[in-house]
Amino acid sequence: MFDKILSPEAVSEALTIMVEEMPFGLWETFYVTVVSTIAAVIIGLPLGVLLVAGEKDGILPLPKAFMHILNVVINLLRSIPFLLLMIMVFPLARLIVGTSVGTTASIVPLVIAAFPFVARLIESSLREINPNIIEAAQSMGASPIQIIIKVMIPESVPSLISNITIAITTILGYTAMSGIIGGGGLGKIAINYGYYRYKYLVMIIAVIILIILVQLFQSIGTYLAVKLDKRIKH
Repeated sequence: MFDKILSPEAVSEALTIMVEEMPFGLWETFYVTVVSTIAAVIIGLPLGVLLVAGEKDGILPLPKAFMHILNVVINLLRSIPFLLLMIMVFPLARLIVGTSVGTTASIVPLVIAAFPFVARLIESSLREINPNIIEAAQSMGASPIQIIIKVMIPESVPSLISNITIAITTILGYTAMSGIIGGGGLGKIAINYGYYRYKYLVMIIAVIILIILVQLFQSIGTYLAVKLDKRIKH
């Protein structure tokens, strides 16, 4: 098997594909991952804040029924396997971008799959804040919105960055799976050539590039989290 993978013909074909298709596939993967992460954070951040601030003992208590529905919806969306979710939201993707197939169309299910995950990660970050800091802000007469914007979010920035880094690497993995049903990027190249045409060397190269991207995002996220952590002396 390895003899066939590394045969001169297989290596030549892999090099040709790398030159002709890998650069654009890499760009598609990067584009979809970044845009999906930004959209998921835009939706997930306020939801994560509500999950903490809206509790009975939170700074902005919300009706119990609303909080229960919010938790159920987030848990429900998180429990659906990504491939099934992609198929289920085909009509929504077609409504928003005009098609259910392609790179841009794959952003819709990626965001729907990611924002509940992001909301839970943000909730976890906000729960790490020392309650004494919030109590001090309340005693000084700060409003709930002021506490959220000026205390809770700034105090949890290092943890938020670490958790968003986890989210972006998870979304990167989802982009590879989206290639199975028409999404673009490295996942599509790996599946079209490595699975359907038995060009395993192309699939291995695509996987290696995905691993490098994960390491890149993780390294940047870790650096920023450490750099912005006020508890660490730089």
